[in-house]
Amino acid sequence: MKESTVQLSLKEKKDLLQLLRDRFSKNQHRHEKVKWEEVEDQLLEQPGKLWSLHQMEQTGGEPDVALLSSDISAFAFFDFAPETPKGRRSLCYDDQALEERKEHKPRGSAQSMAAQMGIQILDEQQYRLLQSLESVDLKTSSWIQTPESIRKLGGALFCDRRYDQVFVYHNGAISYYAARGFRGMLRV
Repeated sequence: MKESTVQLSLKEKKDLLQLLRDRFSKNQHRHEKVKWEEVEDQLLEQPGKLWSLHQMEQTGGEPDVALLSSDISAFAFFDFAPETPKGRRSLCYDDQALEERKEHKPRGSAQSMAAQMGIQILDEQQYRLLQSLESVDLKTSSWIQTPESIRKLGGALFCDRRYDQVFVYHNGAISYYAARGFRGMLRV
């Protein structure tokens, strides 16, 4: 995952911070002990993180803060869009899968797009944390970080929520579907 050197304009930064502040205020159950001022201070010190959050927003992720542990300084932005972000769907798992696909190639891979955005794809534990805060992916599914032992055999993992349960599935890493994308996380 690369740290972006691209900067937002002053207006883009102001608009994004206002949008994030409003979302943060409306969804206190996601981060009850965190103060917006602390989040904003950290963001303003890291302009590359603001750019990545802008990318998350532009692709439909609706990023918001979630606590990673009981330590209130351990927080990150997660994609809280009700369904997997629209701007990140129809992607195979990684660039190796993209290369291996012989026909009807997708426009890219989830791993590559996440790296370009400066975010990471959620792992299973992070996906379950997200689902404990909001019920998401009721009609869609999201690729998650896949253990190397599975990936080297050609597989990849994805998750969704059905019947009020979170399910983890497998598929060939070269597969892609209109209703499957990926959710990301950005540590601040």
